[in-house]
Amino acid sequence: MQPRSIGIAAFCSLAFAAVGVLAVGQTSLAGNVGPDSVPDIHTLMAEYERPSWIPFPEENPHSQAKEALGRALYFDPRLSRSNMQSCASCHNPSFAWGDGLPKGVGDRMNQLGRRSPTILNSAWAEAFMWDGRFETLEEQALGPIQSGVEMNMSMVDLLPKLQAIAEYRDMFAAAFGGSPEITAEKIAMAIATYERTVVSGTAPFDRWIAGEETAISEAAKRGFVVFNEKGNCAACHSDWRFTDDSLHDIGLPGADIGRGKQLPTVAKMQYAFKTPGLRNIDRRGPYMHDGSVPTLEAVIEHYDTGGVARPSLSDEMKPLGLTEQEKADLVAFLKTLTSEDPPVEFVMLPR
Repeated sequence: MQPRSIGIAAFCSLAFAAVGVLAVGQTSLAGNVGPDSVPDIHTLMAEYERPSWIPFPEENPHSQAKEALGRALYFDPRLSRSNMQSCASCHNPSFAWGDGLPKGVGDRMNQLGRRSPTILNSAWAEAFMWDGRFETLEEQALGPIQSGVEMNMSMVDLLPKLQAIAEYRDMFAAAFGGSPEITAEKIAMAIATYERTVVSGTAPFDRWIAGEETAISEAAKRGFVVFNEKGNCAACHSDWRFTDDSLHDIGLPGADIGRGKQLPTVAKMQYAFKTPGLRNIDRRGPYMHDGSVPTLEAVIEHYDTGGVARPSLSDEMKPLGLTEQEKADLVAFLKTLTSEDPPVEFVMLPR
């Protein structure tokens, strides 16, 4: 089905800055880098124009009532068996919608096997979780709630728990055609609707490609060229979200085989993990699926070495031979992808 969309500007009052379709900037890097290294800077810039709308699936269209319900559920710890964890515990707006930890923390404060990924810009994503095992946000929304090692709450227990709360009955009725009945499907649809509104705001990089020449530094402009050329970053970190939504083995050491658990006979899917988007990346450390890389500088060093050689290693992974200046320029560029977003507001329902 074709997705229905809603303008990002509609969410201005809900703490996300409006963004318009950005025109190709008129920036020229002549004099900053050699002409042979930048065959067409305007073409490169145009590939990162951001959309002016948020896509919602036809089977789960947006409404303000459904979004409000999803927001309440997202921040409510009563969706966990312990009454201490919410979706926001691991995907916190204060940490660019992650948790700032090397690995997530689940039920009974047990450490999980992977880092909590951000939910930023999930409306455009095509697969979810580090291993891509969920195809939709609706599927993903229920996964951690029901997981025994995460929020550990079965639907058998959760549905009557929420049904007993008058405010939730009213909110479900407002979001779903007047019926106060609470179901797992409705919970998933509401949370997914709210998560689709979590959109990173306009960053300095966006202003630059829109034509504001001084929005980013000369070092960041050089880093943009390295990102697209010698650094080969754009091979996987493409489009305005800076992800291809695919899975790759980038040569990290460790025993976690990622997507290989679901596809054991596919060689290239062994040790393969989803490419994360790079929006607000400097606020989302530590990095990688296992939180094993502490800084952006260390991330670049990993890619510069080419990673662990093995049959599943992505064809895009190879030693880069970056200079110290090129590495510094790359970091400068990555920091231009961070937006200053307003605080997220929500109202906790009565207990």
